[in-house]
Amino acid sequence: MMNGNDASRTRWLIYGANGYTGELIAEEARKRGHTPIVAGRNREAVTAVGRRFALESRVFELAHGDSLATHLKDIDLVINCAGPFSATAKPMLEGCTRSGTHYLDITGETDVFELVHGESARYADAGVVAMPGVGFDVVPSDCLAALLKARMPDATRLRLAFKSLHGKWSPGTTKTMIEGLPRGGLVRKDGKLTKVRAAHKVILVPFEGPREQAVSIPWGDVSTAYHSTGIGNVEVFIGLPPAMIWQFRASAPLAGLTGVAAIQRFLKGQANRRVKGRSESERASSAVILWGEVRNAEGKKQALTIRTPEAYTLTAVAAVRCAERVLAGEVKPGAVTPSMAFGGEFVLSLPGVSGPAAAS
Repeated sequence: MMNGNDASRTRWLIYGANGYTGELIAEEARKRGHTPIVAGRNREAVTAVGRRFALESRVFELAHGDSLATHLKDIDLVINCAGPFSATAKPMLEGCTRSGTHYLDITGETDVFELVHGESARYADAGVVAMPGVGFDVVPSDCLAALLKARMPDATRLRLAFKSLHGKWSPGTTKTMIEGLPRGGLVRKDGKLTKVRAAHKVILVPFEGPREQAVSIPWGDVSTAYHSTGIGNVEVFIGLPPAMIWQFRASAPLAGLTGVAAIQRFLKGQANRRVKGRSESERASSAVILWGEVRNAEGKKQALTIRTPEAYTLTAVAAVRCAERVLAGEVKPGAVTPSMAFGGEFVLSLPGVSGPAAAS
């Protein structure tokens, strides 16, 4: 695997490095001995991050075509941290394809995963690795799905769930979630993405100990787990207190109203003003438990759990490790998920991850 000294022979860039998660990735990169370029469209904020970590900074918009490729012509790899990725992934991917630059991002957005995997041949022809979802979305759940598939090769159904201890979101993640509210729920059914009512199902999950309630969410694994494992029926759940699940389900019929442009602007404005990312001490004291279960056509099942560091901490670590290995030439060009690139064991190699443990 690549180390800090190897990275000095390459040039890579973190776009959106002035955001909460982008700055964490820049910090982790420096700890690993790397000197990535930090970039974004806000000159003052990007320059401040560059000064903090003694890194080169660049300022440019995500314009289409040749203008963006010009900014990337000397860059071997980009980690895109600027969400919502529904707006930023496509232009950055276009620029990367034209400049021959590997593309990674930290999205959890299903539309982005489907876009990338639908154009895998194009990226392969350009010699570009396209790997969206190199953070908490979706490294641990994607790898857990691959571990389960290895244990039950004939699995036809997959359920994934996670529970965050002391959960708290960053402004960027909150805005991405707001953008997705009008779309309702989403599952993979018989190989096809299928819309369902928001919070349409509640199940009991043995995260660690007694079973706890978890509610369905349109998490990115309904896309990525299918590409990684070939399992045609995928559902994802989040463990929440019963009162929050009740509120979630009660508000589901009103989700369509959040699609009104004015309401979207208001909610995102509130996120910018009111939502703050976790402090270092909050991140250090938290963790995430992930559970997965596969079943085959005969009804037999296998279930596993893993425990990871807090989501943003894991994102920073996983993103840098993925960048190292892509830059080391370990991944063939084309669209890949983390487990397709590195195997299900990849998540177990990350610091602070424990498991897998068999679950009932």
